[in-house]
Amino acid sequence: MKKVYLFMMVSLDGFFEGVDHDLSWHNVDAEFNKFAIKQLDETETLLFGRKTYEVMASFWPTPFAQKNDPEVATRMNSHKKIVFSRTLASADWVNTELHQANIPGVIAHLKNEATTKDIGVFGSSNLCRTLIQEHLLDELRIMVNPVVIGKGTTLFAGLQHELKLTLQGSQQFASGNTLITYEPRY
Repeated sequence: MKKVYLFMMVSLDGFFEGVDHDLSWHNVDAEFNKFAIKQLDETETLLFGRKTYEVMASFWPTPFAQKNDPEVATRMNSHKKIVFSRTLASADWVNTELHQANIPGVIAHLKNEATTKDIGVFGSSNLCRTLIQEHLLDELRIMVNPVVIGKGTTLFAGLQHELKLTLQGSQQFASGNTLITYEPRY
């Protein structure tokens, strides 16, 4: 059965973004790109909150992205995308649907579609918290970068309850990144 997973890069001190949404500390290289392509190939639908959607939609369709990271750009642009936002009036990135309510209903519909590929949440910490609170997130894929940034926004800021996790696996990268995969225990 397909699952809804979160993929998020975090610093060793637990921040997914630095001050003023800084992501310059993200540790990406050829090995990471190979991982990203494989992950996208196993994913059919991407879910975003408004902020992450706006960043992604302003980057992946650009000539710069298509020239510098063509395989990821092709997949990001061609995949089905759903953005959840109460404030956006439209979502113009190709293959994107805008939903302003009923996250549980949308997720249930996606999970019941006949396909078997997964549903990925990239970034989107507010959406992540909502999915956790609604028990809709099936897996957390946290890529810990070997850097301490000191200030920023923590991944689970604002979560209203404890969430216990079961370790599913880990993978070390030559860059020092470590992917840790957990299953929530609701």
